[in-house]
Amino acid sequence: MEVILKDLDTEKRNINSENIDLMNTHDILKTINDDDKKVAYAVESVIPDIEKLVDAAYKKMANGGRLIYIGAGTSGRLGVLDASECPPTYGVDPDLVQGIIAGGFSALLKAKEGAEDSLTLAKDDLRKINLSENDTVIGLAASGRTPYVIGGLDYANEVGALTGAISCVKESIISSHAKYSIEAIVGPEVITGSTRMKSGTAQKMILNMISTSLMIKKGKVYHNLMVDVKPTNEKLISRAKNIIISCTDCSLEEAEKYLNLSGKNVKAAILMILTGKDKDTCIDMLSNKNENISSAIRSLYEK
Repeated sequence: MEVILKDLDTEKRNINSENIDLMNTHDILKTINDDDKKVAYAVESVIPDIEKLVDAAYKKMANGGRLIYIGAGTSGRLGVLDASECPPTYGVDPDLVQGIIAGGFSALLKAKEGAEDSLTLAKDDLRKINLSENDTVIGLAASGRTPYVIGGLDYANEVGALTGAISCVKESIISSHAKYSIEAIVGPEVITGSTRMKSGTAQKMILNMISTSLMIKKGKVYHNLMVDVKPTNEKLISRAKNIIISCTDCSLEEAEKYLNLSGKNVKAAILMILTGKDKDTCIDMLSNKNENISSAIRSLYEK
């Protein structure tokens, strides 16, 4: 299906910013901010679609699968950004959530716009990471028409992987190539066609929601604390101690003691303090309850 670029939601002109080149700095900023306020509502309207994709992706992940983002340009960079932040935030292996951008690593720093026009390049990129039926591939394209993403989704479908699509236009092409689609319609950009603005913000918000929800479901969060943080530097060690204190109401000295006794396993340290059990017992409890602290504690009272 041929798409006329100017007819896409992301390419239309914004009547609120038609004279932005004549505005003073305050009015420029106000115009941008007023339009940005619409993004959260656009994302809110697609929460049911996000929910379906998260639940399906979690089933794959619980079965040993990975989450793979693919995209070009701004969308690709956002996917790489979200993926790269999961290991330090939640202590997961870097392979669990991956971002693949058209044109490779160098495209993060310098645009390689031509790479997005290939229908086969994403297939090659996904083959390199040994994509399998246990994985989830989410294609990102504000315009919903990027060939790189279409080719990647088609290959993922061939392999039997779960597929999702995130775009900012109605009835996008990539939606028709994925099992689950999310279309956050944010409207015309303040600067016509500059999808790094509202469209990029919407995609970032949705990616935050997807990866955070998956990490919560994987037991990486206790209450609202990042209990799987890896204390690999001074800042993170301090954060780990504060998390232990917040979860257990213990003293700083006790937090330091149990962080060391647990082998710097924050979740085990918390469970050791709350249950009085030793390190190995707590690690077993967590293992039996999908690494979820609340479920591990409740298991003590199960008959």
